Amino acid sequence: MASMPADRSPDSTLALLRSGYRFIGERCERYGSDIFRTRILLAPAICLRGRPAAELFYDNERFERANAMPLRVQRTLTGRGGVQGLDGPEHRDRKAMFMSIMTPTAIRRLGELFDDEWQTRIPAWEGAGPVLLYDELGRLLTRVVCAWAGVPLPASQVERRAVELHAMIEAPAVVGPRHWRGWLARHRAERWLAALIERTRAGFSPAPTGSALAVIAEHRDRRGKLLPRRIAAVELLNVLRPVVAVDQYLVFAALALHDHPAWRERVRDDDETAEQFVQEVRRYYPFFPMAAARVRHPFDWQGHHFPRGRRVLLDLYGTNHHPSLWPQPELFRPDRFTGRRVDPFELIPQGGGDHWAGHRCAGEWITIDLMKRAVANLTTAMRYDIPAQNLALDLHRMPALPPIGLTLTNIRGTA
Repeated sequence: MASMPADRSPDSTLALLRSGYRFIGERCERYGSDIFRTRILLAPAICLRGRPAAELFYDNERFERANAMPLRVQRTLTGRGGVQGLDGPEHRDRKAMFMSIMTPTAIRRLGELFDDEWQTRIPAWEGAGPVLLYDELGRLLTRVVCAWAGVPLPASQVERRAVELHAMIEAPAVVGPRHWRGWLARHRAERWLAALIERTRAGFSPAPTGSALAVIAEHRDRRGKLLPRRIAAVELLNVLRPVVAVDQYLVFAALALHDHPAWRERVRDDDETAEQFVQEVRRYYPFFPMAAARVRHPFDWQGHHFPRGRRVLLDLYGTNHHPSLWPQPELFRPDRFTGRRVDPFELIPQGGGDHWAGHRCAGEWITIDLMKRAVANLTTAMRYDIPAQNLALDLHRMPALPPIGLTLTNIRGTA
């Protein structure tokens, strides 16, 4: 049996919070291994990265998600009782519910709403002075996803709901007031959506046929029962929140166009090149740092023992930067995707494996579509300046964004 390298610290929770996206990768490089053991939240854990590790991690016969995600993540980001923490037939049933929402027609409709909203906002941006792109896109996506999902959202509540959704996204990896703001935001949002689910089921707030609100409110589990309204609210939030989180990728796409201006012309009229650009943005920039699971049954892998119940953390960011998969991984090179089939265990910014049977993000196709549309809008629908500002990404912070979310000035439409 091979000896698994061990992190030197008696507990690495604070080191993880300090190191952020590079926590696992730095230690893998230090130990010369893509696997090591440590302690997180005072409990033993195994950390790993790379393609073989991803293929192992998404083996549902060996791993389960129940109680794998730390409570601080559940009570801010994912919600308790949501699809991310389910296994077996219950997970397959709930995941099928989500996948039924993600049809090509529905994704195209969301994209059209996004384009319409972007075009509508350009005149307002033209006379607004500096525009903080991250905040603006958060509000834009909140309006768009609620309209698409069938969730009524008065204009007076857009700012509040966008702030709440951002607070949930930013809360898991912080301590103190920012974490508690995320917890309170989730509590308020779940209460808002649970009431909406109740009104929809009672016929007082009809939902558009096929919308996320209708599908989730009407869904019956394998026993023929409606989801409890709190769980239904959690799952509706699991549609709204991830779409709003795409604003991070849209900021990264704008940042990549700024840092690599030669790509502006290349992506403008070539869908294949735009696809390569978007995939490289997803690979290169930090999104979700890692995924968690627990060992279902004890087993050995590559000479290492995995005991039952052990928490395992897969380095998503580190796998997307693994030098054996991505030559010169710290360089932004969209052409690396030329002629390359995207392997489900190599490019894993939103999880790996199969969308239907596994825990890969059901909204990944939405992410790619919205990113391509944003790139088109940034390169063809408007012109703008990016004034001098701090654009450095702090990989110690999760999520990692430019300090003020990227400021645009002198915006003017091209129509």
